[in-house]
Parts: sequence; structure tokens; C-alpha cells
Amino acid sequence: MVTTGDGDPGSVSRADGVSLWRQIEAALREEIGNGTFEPGGRLPTEAELSARFAVNRHTVRRALEELSRGGLVRIEQGRGTFVAEDVLDYTVEPRTRFSEWIRKHNKEPSGRILQLKEIGADAQVAGALGLRIGGRVVLLERLGFADDRPVSLVRHHFPVTRTKGLLEALRSSASITEALQQVGIDDYLREVTRVSARLPTAAEAELLRMPRNRPVLIAENINVDRAGAVVEFGVGCYPTPRVQIVFEP
Repeated sequence: MVTTGDGDPGSVSRADGVSLWRQIEAALREEIGNGTFEPGGRLPTEAELSARFAVNRHTVRRALEELSRGGLVRIEQGRGTFVAEDVLDYTVEPRTRFSEWIRKHNKEPSGRILQLKEIGADAQVAGALGLRIGGRVVLLERLGFADDRPVSLVRHHFPVTRTKGLLEALRSSASITEALQQVGIDDYLREVTRVSARLPTAAEAELLRMPRNRPVLIAENINVDRAGAVVEFGVGCYPTPRVQIVFEP
């Protein structure tokens, strides 16, 4: 903890030869390390830190920018400064299941359905599923959480002709795997994964609780049944402050 010469905690010394912003950075780094500020938690405002350390806001801002460059905090325009969360490794495997992925990190998985309906396939979905444009598909859009933090926003597309009854099965089951089993697809495997990156839309940033100036990873996935027939095309959106995608042999 940074102290003044008389031992008051949370202040800075103007007589020890170390720049004020570096002393503030060191104090905040120590507090983040000891759990005073938890991952995902908001730090005090610049005004509050200025008052605490008895310095101007420019000095505080320099300290926060240094912490941000080191990846310890993230600065969200208009919202404040937050402690960086633990980054979850999303390992692409033949059987990649959301709940298993989250539980590997000792967190509780949950999800919120945003859309569940039958629609006509656009060109991208039709091409991935081997359908004509306008062919009927079941769309499931779901926001996934690890504990209470959003970590994925995925649009799942299933061809109606190969998954008859799936819409009703998904309405009664929280698990895609279980719903597919109800319509006769006992297992499905990842055949293709394509990953790219871009900035999030305003809606994506709001749902994923992330700044719009940080990129999201976009994973396009094709899953097939044991006979090799395509049963799902998924487009996942993952916040880079919390998720990294890992490919292993």
C-alpha cells in the first residue's frame, strides 16, 4: 500500500522520487491483486480516486491507462473502469458442449433464450446447411452465462427436414443435446469451425456487457450427425475480454 510519510494509507508521497501516477498504479495493482476489487468489478471514478490520492484527474487517468495497457483493467467510455475478468479458454473439440465448457472452469452455466422460431434460411445459412435459400430452419438464439457473466451469444440453425419436431423439443428442454436426442439424433460432432474477429454491434455489446471498442470473436460452426449429415449451423459471438478460442490437435 502506498502511504505518505506519516503512514496514512491511500495517499502518495511527493518526496520519494517516484512519479505520482506510478504510485497510484502500484496501489491499485496491489488492491486488485489482494481482492479489494474483484474481477469484473468497477473501480472508483476518476473524481473519487483524485480525492483519495489528493492529485488531479490527469494523474489518475495516466495510472489507469497504464493498468489498462497491462491488461489488468478495461476502460469503458461512459461507464468507467473495470477489473479485467478471468479469460476462459474455449477449446474447440469434436464434441463441444456449452455446459461442459463452463463447468471445466468451475463456473455455473446458464442461458437465456432470445429467439426460438422457424424461419426461412438466408444465403449464408442455406449454404452452410445445404439448403435452398428460403428453406425452413429452426432458429435458436441464446445468451450464455458463466456464473452471472455473459460469455457467448449464439445463433443456432437446424434444418427442419432433418430435425422434425425439434422446435417443440427445444421449447421443453434447456439442452440442445437433449432436444436433438428427442428427435432421433443421438450424437453430433463438430465438422468445421471458422473464426474471425470484428467490433460488436450496439446490441451485441449491450447483451455481452462489453465496450464497443473491444472486438468479439465470431465462430461459425457446422455440426454433423454420425452419418455425416449436417444438423446444425451455428454463429457464435464471444467477448474477447472474457473468452479466447483454443484449437488443439
